Amino acid sequence: MRGVVLFSLAIGLLIAPITKSQASDSAAAQQAGILPAETGARTVEDGGTGPYPALMASDSTLATHTIFRPRDLAVFDGKNRLPVFAWGNGACANSPWEHLNFLSEVASHGFLVIAIGPMPGEGERGSGRSKSSQLIDAIDWAAAQNDDPSGPYHGKIDIHNMAVGGMSCGGLQAYEAAPDPRVKTVMICNSGIFIPGTEPGGGRGGLPGMPALTKDLLAKLHSPVLYLLGGESDIAYRNGMDDFVRVSHVPVFAANLDVGHGGTYGRPHGGDFAVVATAWLKWRLKGDADAGRMFSGDSCGVSRMPGWRVEKKNIP
Repeated sequence: MRGVVLFSLAIGLLIAPITKSQASDSAAAQQAGILPAETGARTVEDGGTGPYPALMASDSTLATHTIFRPRDLAVFDGKNRLPVFAWGNGACANSPWEHLNFLSEVASHGFLVIAIGPMPGEGERGSGRSKSSQLIDAIDWAAAQNDDPSGPYHGKIDIHNMAVGGMSCGGLQAYEAAPDPRVKTVMICNSGIFIPGTEPGGGRGGLPGMPALTKDLLAKLHSPVLYLLGGESDIAYRNGMDDFVRVSHVPVFAANLDVGHGGTYGRPHGGDFAVVATAWLKWRLKGDADAGRMFSGDSCGVSRMPGWRVEKKNIP
């Protein structure tokens, strides 16, 4: 009899109804757009200017990264999927704290943005170093999420349209990930491979902790490349423009705005860098012809933006 009682108690615990408090918390999370695996989320600025207001989130299945995504995933399906943009941070930092406005803005235009590093708390800068392989981890995770029939991203991610990008040292990380055959475009921001003989300290590849790259890597690029640079006052200007000159086998676009190495990432909605970056991703990953006119033609849209100077190759 005692065994029956214990068994009945155990079953009772298993099927015990959700408390009012638990139901309230669950409903609040759903209303806020938080997914079951997300351990935290918040809106950056106002969620961006795009048609899909974005959230920044920490996901327990990829706690090493920060997710930026449209709040409402219900509008995405087989006909309207989320391309992926994996991002490496300046200084190869293990936190995207410097680029939150920029990355949230991109996500609001219908992209799944995955940045290296755990989600920073409010006002937190984060710490630690990261590895180029974390960009590949981001792509692998997105592909697995799309294939998981029990997950919230099932069938909603465009695994055939993925990009890598990064700022400064993060741009070098993007270069290392770029040869992956799944990468459909590359974005190099305030970055470039050191010109031979100019490396700090004369060492191969640059500073400790940086990917030790040489110009030979440029031959491995197999998809269109966007260079976003801060003009001649950008410490990466010479390296980035030298890369642009050397790349001739894929479409390549170099855009310069005289703002220096820091870009416009922290400005409202990521500033002009976000405008150009989002247009490039919409063109290359979504096939948006209107966005493409920002880069194609004799008088392309970026060239008409105040202060911008552009050069391009293999783009009409």
